Amino acid sequence: MNKNFELVSNYQPAGDQPQAITALVNGLKNNKKSQVLLGVTGSGKTFSMANIIAQINKPTLVLAHNKTLVAQLYEELKAFFPHNAVEYFVSYYDYYQPEAYVPSSDTFIEKDSQINETIDRMRHRATTSLLSSNDVIIVASVSCIYGIGSTDSYQNMTVYLEVGKKLRRDSFLRQLIESQYQRNDIDFARGTFRVKGDIIEVFLPQEESLALRIEFFGDEIERLSFIDPLRSKTVKDISFITIFPASHYATTKEKLNNAIRTIKEELYEELIKLKSQDRILHMQRLEQRTLFDIEMLETLGVCKGIENYSRHLAGSNVGDPPPTLMDYFPKDFLLFVDESHQTLPQIRGMYRGDRARKETLVEHGFRLPCALDNRPLRFDEFNKCLNQTIYVSATPQDYEIELSDGEVVEQIIRPTFLVDPELSIRPVMNQVDDVIGECKKALNNKERVLITTLTKKMAEDLSDYLSDVGIKARYLHSDIDTIERSEILRSLRLGVFDVLIGINLLREGLDLPEVALVAILDADKEGFLRSTTGLIQTIGRAARNINGRAILYADKLTDSIKKAVFETNRRRQIQSDFNKKNNLVPMQVSREIGKLDEGFNAQKENSYETDNSLNSVAKIEKKILSLKGRMRMMAQKLKFEEAAQIRDEINHLKQLLLGFEE
Repeated sequence: MNKNFELVSNYQPAGDQPQAITALVNGLKNNKKSQVLLGVTGSGKTFSMANIIAQINKPTLVLAHNKTLVAQLYEELKAFFPHNAVEYFVSYYDYYQPEAYVPSSDTFIEKDSQINETIDRMRHRATTSLLSSNDVIIVASVSCIYGIGSTDSYQNMTVYLEVGKKLRRDSFLRQLIESQYQRNDIDFARGTFRVKGDIIEVFLPQEESLALRIEFFGDEIERLSFIDPLRSKTVKDISFITIFPASHYATTKEKLNNAIRTIKEELYEELIKLKSQDRILHMQRLEQRTLFDIEMLETLGVCKGIENYSRHLAGSNVGDPPPTLMDYFPKDFLLFVDESHQTLPQIRGMYRGDRARKETLVEHGFRLPCALDNRPLRFDEFNKCLNQTIYVSATPQDYEIELSDGEVVEQIIRPTFLVDPELSIRPVMNQVDDVIGECKKALNNKERVLITTLTKKMAEDLSDYLSDVGIKARYLHSDIDTIERSEILRSLRLGVFDVLIGINLLREGLDLPEVALVAILDADKEGFLRSTTGLIQTIGRAARNINGRAILYADKLTDSIKKAVFETNRRRQIQSDFNKKNNLVPMQVSREIGKLDEGFNAQKENSYETDNSLNSVAKIEKKILSLKGRMRMMAQKLKFEEAAQIRDEINHLKQLLLGFEE
């Protein structure tokens, strides 16, 4: 379906945005393959991206390096394009322990994972949108360069339904099973279907709360409708729909049979090789594991670790790049690499780490060599997938600049005419006491504070210490799951707490206009977290507030600090001169604190029922005390799952406590 992008906003481009948008759009129209946008923090890079998308009108991939930033970009672009398909694509694992073998201790680690159903649904919605329309923006993390199954197989297994279409009911049921839908008349959930005579109900993998009902009259589709699966009530009638497979690894019966045949051939060749090397243990291990997988594929069409056979399922050759999300885009798609100074190095490093782990598994007979082709793209393969790319960063690196022939589009003047934060450098001694004093000053002005530390433990300990001295604080680091990170950032903006402490997640792309103070502890510890790029990015978190300031705690001026201070002051001077020349007064950034997307909230809303009687600090504390007793009792009875559920409820109530004024 062809449809134009429709940008909805109350704002018009301002500051450096108009010239940046014009320059980049002209570059795209002149078929420039690579361009760089140097946009300082708070200069409205996302709004510039949205304007470019609206003018170029091509399917767009926005790539970022961490899930927190992806979630924020997704929310912003969804607000700019409410009438178009803006989708979210990140790794769907809440927990992931990859299959691995440690030869030194002869330890095999079985793959263990927990899939987030909400994110899995959103991934399916992303691919179905790409194959259904051209007005699509996918906001993705670098996990999109991992293989997800053949595009051809995915498309070939779609089923088009239309009212009045001739279709045998039994044939349709077989198509559903081949597409890896499972029949379940009791537990009706995503990826399942149920049958009631001539009525078939399918819970599509991209849907959250609606199921599809197909009503047959003989060999003809009489009615199509979406229903509430709980009450079985019709929500709306439709005239046609395309049903996509329940799994990205679904494949046709013919391709599956071919895959099983080629897997057997590879197994036979590998067994001969191992036998010739007198590696009997490895030979027996490989034969047992692979034959079991083959039996599962023959019986069910799927097996645990099916992704390790993706090359056979796709029918590709040894060493071919795996099919990824980018294969679902048309060839002329547009790519934005946000925070490119972080995202590109991450893409470069993913292949080697994955390869080293799998080579060990193959060498010791745990997997066939075809497992090596279930991998992320190499950097050169990633570049071959690109059409036109805009690299976006406040601190672009030499690589991106060289790709654009040294041309950089600068966006330094903000639409709000705010200048970069004022900097001060203070000694490390007594830095915690000093930062507490600064926090209290900020809180008196109803401002928020970000503090960066070097370790997770220090972030957690400092959060506890600040809470003990009467400052409402939280920490944020990589151990916190994807959805909760977005909730924490939203709570900071709402004033549920006032100080957020983190390590690396507080750097790129976080749009927090309420934050007026950024404190960088141990700023003179030269390294990745305290590099020039890292310092400039962290300082920039205070650039959206009219009172923005940053404090670097350092006993010595490292090269990184000197360069960061120089660049910040350079930009600050340009901005101040522009404001003075044009008699402009900086304006405080005001951005609506929107609700998280329904998909993000789905699990959290269903996790706990709100008890309206818990309307005071004393009542909540009493409830927590009671739950702690129950949790200990369950643990003593070895009912650890129940104890864990109670623990989660206690944590939920502790978060609720933060919303009450002391």
